[in-house]
Formats: sequence, structure tokens, C-alpha cells
Amino acid sequence: MPMEPIAILRGRVVHGKGLGRTVGMPTANLDVSRSSEIPPEGVYASIARVRSGSYYAVTNIGTRPSVDSSPKLTIETNIIDFDEDIYGEDMIVEIMAYLRPIKRMEGIEEVKKQVDADKLEARRILSAEPLFV
Repeated sequence: MPMEPIAILRGRVVHGKGLGRTVGMPTANLDVSRSSEIPPEGVYASIARVRSGSYYAVTNIGTRPSVDSSPKLTIETNIIDFDEDIYGEDMIVEIMAYLRPIKRMEGIEEVKKQVDADKLEARRILSAEPLFV
């Protein structure tokens, strides 16, 4: 039986700080609609639906203690095997499975290693699910 999303977030892709792109892990920062019910802070396996495609992804919901001290909640999605400019475009992110809590790391390189591990786990979890429904 297919996995049901924990939450479905809808919004526009907005510019962030661009730090992820500097180490090869760009993220789509989502400015969610007010009607979206945002799940608790954490890192999730997700499916990003943008333009006419659906892609496996990893979504961080919460603060970013490794890269800044801002208390602002962000929703950042690293779309696996996708590298297109989608700023200003609408995107749907289906939050599918909780991967781990947010944790502080020592620098952007350590963050990249963790995101790479998260992407492997997300792909493992989501590969059992039909992607194009």
C-alpha cells in the first residue's frame, strides 16, 4: 500500500543565503502558503513536485544552527538529481517520512556529508513508493 504524506506544503521558491550551492547541495527555499500545515522541526524524506516533474528530495524544516543563529523557521528542500533554476516558481513538497532531528554541525562541509547520508536514506525509503502518481 502506498505511503501517505505526513503533510503537503505548497508555496513559492524564494532566494536563501545560497550557502548550499557553494558546496554542491543547492536547496529550494519554500515560502509556504498560510494554509499549509507545517510538521514539527526535523529532516524529512520528501517528494518535490515542480514544473511538470516529481523528484525525490530531503526537506529541512526548522532553524539552521550550523549556518546561522537566526531563530527563523525555514523550509529548505534539496531535490535529488535536480539542478535547475526554479526561483519564483510554485512548488509542492510532500513530506513523506521523518529522517532525523535538526542538529548543529561544525561547518558547511559537515552539513554536506550529513545531507548526502540523508539523501541516501530518503532514496531508500522513497524508492519503494510510486513516484509519478
